[in-house]
Amino acid sequence: MRIWGHIANCLKSSGACALVTVAETGGSTPRETGARMIVRPDGGFYGTIGGGTLEFEVIRQAAKAAGSKTAGFELTTVSLGPDLGQCCGGRAKIAIEVFIDEQLEFAERLALEEEKQSPFATRAIIENGSVREREIADQVPEDAFQIVEENGQKRLIEQFGETRRTLYLFGAGHVGKALVLALAPLPFSIVWVDSRAEQFPTAVPANVTKVCTSDPANALENAPDGAFVLAMTHSHGLDEEIMARALLAQRFGYCGVIGSKTKRARFLKRLKTRGLSDSVLSTMVCPVGVTTIKSKHPAAIAAGIVVDLIARDEACYQQAAASGRLAHK
Repeated sequence: MRIWGHIANCLKSSGACALVTVAETGGSTPRETGARMIVRPDGGFYGTIGGGTLEFEVIRQAAKAAGSKTAGFELTTVSLGPDLGQCCGGRAKIAIEVFIDEQLEFAERLALEEEKQSPFATRAIIENGSVREREIADQVPEDAFQIVEENGQKRLIEQFGETRRTLYLFGAGHVGKALVLALAPLPFSIVWVDSRAEQFPTAVPANVTKVCTSDPANALENAPDGAFVLAMTHSHGLDEEIMARALLAQRFGYCGVIGSKTKRARFLKRLKTRGLSDSVLSTMVCPVGVTTIKSKHPAAIAAGIVVDLIARDEACYQQAAASGRLAHK
């Protein structure tokens, strides 16, 4: 969700809004640190901090704060059991910051920063219940939200934007179309490749770039290291060529091809004749997705693939963080 884009729009339409942030968590909580909502004075909102009683109460408080049309910052700790009667048993520290129309210009600047689709951070001073001197930070911290003491002042440091995994999706058939829709709200940037222009829908989600080319497999040359590669074209021969190039590169985080166990066996045999080793071939995923789902409905197949891609994406980030190659996600 583009936080600052919503803030800017709310300031234009309502003159004020509140940014709600899960600042800290302990135990079982509905959402993680850094989850956010934007709440209008009339109670309308964007995003979620997990639903339930916690979210209901926070929306009420944030709408009231925004309705005052006075800039301010408040940090409260909520114990979900004792305070709200929820069974989670955890606690959450919730930050509510009210923005007013005087901050529109800066909100629009940060909205443009969000469009770059990469993480960034802001730094500000907290003083007397308000936030001032917010600026874009030089470095992006690992934590989504933190308050630190610097030279006797409280500094609010927040991370915005998100890291998106690039997915090269080959094939604009029924499953490809369903998969693109299922991935629309998730942290993936999709390069959708097909040789048939008429197969692409006119409108696609904002995280999708359509590429029509007579040589789809060649599109991999522009793919970044760590990208996911998923082949589901109309041609098994083309699927094989895509897998051959992707596996030979040995620089992608995932190489999958839609198909059955029989297709996998045939691909392994053919790819071996191309010189690919057993260790490299072992990384090819086929069948793809959650194989316990038996439905062959395109949306069901896509749902299983999405679950698997999310799990693999998180595993890649965890592995990178453990090796010290990742500063943030």
